[in-house]
Amino acid sequence: MDITVIGTGNIGSELARALARAGHTLTLANSRGPESLRELADELHARAAATIADAVAHADVIVLSVPFGVIPTLAGDLRQAPASTVIVDMSNHYPLGGYVAEGLEDTTAQSTWISTQIGRPVIKAWNTVFSLTLATKGQAQGHPDRIALPVAGDDPAAKKVVMQLVEDTGFDAVDAGPLSESWRMEPGSPAYCTDLDAATLRAALARADRARLAGDRDEEIRRVYTPGTGIDMVNGVQIYREVTA
Repeated sequence: MDITVIGTGNIGSELARALARAGHTLTLANSRGPESLRELADELHARAAATIADAVAHADVIVLSVPFGVIPTLAGDLRQAPASTVIVDMSNHYPLGGYVAEGLEDTTAQSTWISTQIGRPVIKAWNTVFSLTLATKGQAQGHPDRIALPVAGDDPAAKKVVMQLVEDTGFDAVDAGPLSESWRMEPGSPAYCTDLDAATLRAALARADRARLAGDRDEEIRRVYTPGTGIDMVNGVQIYREVTA
């Protein structure tokens, strides 16, 4: 499958590596241009696109691995992708980061807002893992320690494609319902960065409490993030489990 990954930070790079290991054909793109992508592209035998418009022109799947606030600026390019292209949103909105999403209300799932902004349907996936998890915890199907990841979206065919890609990257895919229910996998939910197996993940999605999301999200960041050091991904999973218990 021809997959374009837009954004090659820590998590985008690790996702690209996982997809490459599964045998998919990759195109990489970012805001800094192809020279900044050369080393990763060579490692993965991927194409470094000259522009984002070029990267999306023939993609079967586009994965958006850029900050939440950047995605609306990609709307023009994303609308040029073929109508059949599946677009995956793996972003998360953190108000403490300083970006204010106009029109994103407490009752609107973040990816529903993203879909409206870019004028294309999206599938929500891979937003609930640390880059360290993507890099080190993928397992073969049937492995007793295999982690599950939720996938939400409205188009059954597109969701099926993305769920298979999640499986390809070493994780069990769990159907998290329509896009409007994807708030259940947002930061502050019991499903977010807690590295659960499939049965436990389904239970976590079911018990998500919208009234707790913002408070738990901010408490998680307070406990795992240190300015100048970043996120403690080694202890983060356990911390997130404790906060959302």
